[in-house]
Amino acid sequence: MSSKKTVRAIVAVATLAVVTAGCSTKAEDSGGGSGGGSSDVATDVGIEGTTITLGALTDLTGVFAALGNDITNGNSLFWEENKVCDTYDVEIDVQDTSYNVQTAVQLYSGMKDNVLGMQQTIGSSINTALGADYQADQVINFPSAWGKTLTEIPGTGVLGATYDIEIANGYDYLLQEGLLAEGDTVGHIYFEGEYGENALAGSEAAAEAYGLELAKVQIKATDSDMTAQVTQLAAAGADVIVLTVAPPQLASVAAVVQAQGLDVPILGSNPVFAPGLLEGPTADILKKNLYIASPISAFDEHPEILEAYQAAFPEITPSLGVVFGYGMAETMKQVLDSACEEGDLTREGVLAAFEGLSDVDTGGLIVPLRGFESGKSPSLESYILKPDDVPGGASLLQDAFTGDLASTLDGE
Repeated sequence: MSSKKTVRAIVAVATLAVVTAGCSTKAEDSGGGSGGGSSDVATDVGIEGTTITLGALTDLTGVFAALGNDITNGNSLFWEENKVCDTYDVEIDVQDTSYNVQTAVQLYSGMKDNVLGMQQTIGSSINTALGADYQADQVINFPSAWGKTLTEIPGTGVLGATYDIEIANGYDYLLQEGLLAEGDTVGHIYFEGEYGENALAGSEAAAEAYGLELAKVQIKATDSDMTAQVTQLAAAGADVIVLTVAPPQLASVAAVVQAQGLDVPILGSNPVFAPGLLEGPTADILKKNLYIASPISAFDEHPEILEAYQAAFPEITPSLGVVFGYGMAETMKQVLDSACEEGDLTREGVLAAFEGLSDVDTGGLIVPLRGFESGKSPSLESYILKPDDVPGGASLLQDAFTGDLASTLDGE
């Protein structure tokens, strides 16, 4: 599918793979029904008349605030342009967790009786904490997180490769490009918890497969000064630094690397980077040394989304979270359209539609998804991005690919 198509065209083509022409016909012939919706479609929670309400538990003020704001804005822009089954408008109840688990649990308790599903929940630890509630409530959820354990929660759709496979694809790219060689030493700085530890499993698999020496350094999300950690890795002779952290920690790592004259490649999991970092003193070293393994494409592949975003939010420097926000909303649309075609937009009907989804194509917004099978990575593919002076702060360096380790890590 051409990346030059408009967002509306992307949606139309992708939807045809899931929804037949009968969906729009049913909506047009419905004549209203109770509350103004289609009389042929069953509903329960989260639908009033022809309006569907979805929830978003996001980070607008914490360590992933730049990402959370852009994902949320991308979600909202998509739904301003699109309807479910040509009938239902979608509104999003957005709540700010500040990347705090307890806050997220409290906020979900307040919104759960009013939403059909969760358009996004940001953070592996938050998704894990809410997993049992989502399952009990039969709420489908698209996490802004890629932890392997999240694939085991019924109704939770990880949108891309899990962190272990994502970082393993990054290793394969570095090896392919001669930036890493067998026998090299790799230093991995990672957050405690699912995000960091799942990515570490990818590093451990790569170390075993390629004969690498692996130095591991665990930190907390609240740790900000990476001087001691980088100094430790430099002393260990690290040829590559791998990061499963947030943008503030990346900024500190880059500053310390620059100060110490440590000229090595830096490989990051997808949440590690924010374009605002290119406005700081470490911009040059990030553009030269950082490689990002990502399920999300870049604006150079989707200029129509950039144009729409800049028109709506001219004061904001966009990150690639905008592209992801569109991609996750398009995936939700495919689920809801499928449920509508079956005449069942109840939570149970939407969950059934989610479980039947396969071969999801978002027009290259995110990597192709093979479906949501429990315990399996929804994708084995990753993009490789490079920081650049372009909107979103990164350009596409390598199109979606599957590295040599991906299938092994997925148990295939």
